[in-house]
Amino acid sequence: MLAATLAIAALWDLRFRRIPNWLTLPAGAAAIAYHTAMNGMGGFVFSLEGMALGIAILLPFYLKGGMGAGDVKLLGVVGAFLGPHAAFTAFLFTALVGGIYALALLIFHGYLKKTILRYRIILATFVLTRHFIYFPPPEKERKHQLLYGLAISLGTLLSLGFGSRIL
Repeated sequence: MLAATLAIAALWDLRFRRIPNWLTLPAGAAAIAYHTAMNGMGGFVFSLEGMALGIAILLPFYLKGGMGAGDVKLLGVVGAFLGPHAAFTAFLFTALVGGIYALALLIFHGYLKKTILRYRIILATFVLTRHFIYFPPPEKERKHQLLYGLAISLGTLLSLGFGSRIL
């Protein structure tokens, strides 16, 4: 069920640039119900802790405007299915996939040099003033946003395949 949820989320994110509640909310509820039915209160707590961790990891990025609520809920669903330890492993793989994906987008659209320069200015400003001042990219660069539902889906599947061998 998790694989199907991730596949639908990735495809929906690619097509519509969002991850719908009609997918994440029932999937999260199904994960909690499954673990509760299989392991009672321990399963309920396991699933709820995983969901809470998944949401907590991405919530700051959502609050800063760096990603959508659907992405946060999707990682919560991953946590509900896999529990807290595996949710964190899935997040690590997701971050790796997301970083590679972001770098590929920057290279493909020709924004890598401008982005490096912008972050050098941000870093220099911080070093000189001790205040973090973010300079957003120009409007034309923002239209090529990262579809993080795809990164979450691929990262989670990779973590299931390789996570226990690496971490």
